[in-house]
Amino acid sequence: MSKFTFKKGIHPKHAKSFTKDRKIEYILPKGDITIMLQQHIGAPCKPLVKPGDLVLVGQKIGDSDAFVSAPVHSSVSGKVKKIADVLHPSGSKMQGIIIENDGEYNEIEMVPKDPYIMNKDEILASIREAGIVGMGGAGFPTFIKLNPPNSDEIDHIIINGAECEPYLTSDHRVMLEETDRVVLGLSVILHMFPKAKGVIGIEDNKPDAIEAMEKAVAKFQQESDLEIAKNMSVATLATKYPQGAEKQLIYSITKREVPSGKLPADVQCIVQNIDTVVAIHRAFFRGRPLMRRVVTLSGENVTNPGNYKCKLGVSYRELIEHAGGKIEESKKIISGGPMMGMALFSVDLPIIKTSSSILLLSENEMHMGEENPCIRCGKCVETCPMNLLPLDLDKFARNDAKDQFEQYNGMNCIECGSCSFVCPSKRHIIQAIRTTRRTIMAERRK
Repeated sequence: MSKFTFKKGIHPKHAKSFTKDRKIEYILPKGDITIMLQQHIGAPCKPLVKPGDLVLVGQKIGDSDAFVSAPVHSSVSGKVKKIADVLHPSGSKMQGIIIENDGEYNEIEMVPKDPYIMNKDEILASIREAGIVGMGGAGFPTFIKLNPPNSDEIDHIIINGAECEPYLTSDHRVMLEETDRVVLGLSVILHMFPKAKGVIGIEDNKPDAIEAMEKAVAKFQQESDLEIAKNMSVATLATKYPQGAEKQLIYSITKREVPSGKLPADVQCIVQNIDTVVAIHRAFFRGRPLMRRVVTLSGENVTNPGNYKCKLGVSYRELIEHAGGKIEESKKIISGGPMMGMALFSVDLPIIKTSSSILLLSENEMHMGEENPCIRCGKCVETCPMNLLPLDLDKFARNDAKDQFEQYNGMNCIECGSCSFVCPSKRHIIQAIRTTRRTIMAERRK
């Protein structure tokens, strides 16, 4: 039995067999690309180019003076066709830069840097300039996350290789195929936190990834003369959902609980996603900003499911058609995983920094069922990893009782969907909670 686990949780079907053995395939866009100016939590970027401008691969084309933000870069060379409001994967319309791809991929000069001779401020500035954000879903600017007020107290850098969502395998393949880059990216972070342990957490349903990462860590420790090398290790996690949620992952590895309203840094931890760490490697050892990400394309309605390394800005439709996806025949198309992802009403969207997967689900894969009244069986309470009362939060949310919703700690919900998964009445609990949380957050910003 695995040592590292958390309280409660569920065990949905993995559904990873479609793509877990499919090597990452690199594809180049055929048509225009759209670089969204909002690909992160925080202030949107302002365009640094105008229609008619010629741009190169790696050129910074959007940035902001706001502290919580991250620049965006062109992933192709070509001409800026227009800057307009376009549909964002979140479902809203936001500003994007549409670039006519010339297919030549001419690049700006990208100069590697030696992070081990740089101080912390220089490293953070380089990470910001590279446009790196959390690629596990939230999209929080990485340079801010790596610079908490209590930096001197941080004793755990946790790399999230759990990938607990069903269907998703992009992080799994990155750990197998870009193993050394994960280790080197972690070494850059540990250079800023030399007293911290660097732990790569991987669920035990990925034994090949665990073996690959353990070998890579051992190799680095043998060959490197860096003192921080000895601080690295791999932790085998119990396969359970939502093992990859930040607070659950921290508890699994350190047995520390992040208090309500607090951040991981408050319990001396920082968590980073696998692909984010690889992006850090690319920023320093190759001098390249964040211009690509690995996307899992899966489901019964995909002829060639797999893991695709895509240029940011390529359309969902182009990737789906490349893999033989049956758009019209799909019962539901989801951006992200089936538990926490978002159902799409259009595939004419650009891939952004947080686009982890696209699922084309058949009727056979959907288990909607008719929604019935709550029978107060308590199954949602038994499984909630945040120790909340989802049945009551659902009631408050549907009755617009926002004060009671907050009183019962509804804002602590991590929206993992475990409650809806186990509900015998098929109630759309997480949808009601998610909507209310969004409403309250919007009201707070006014």
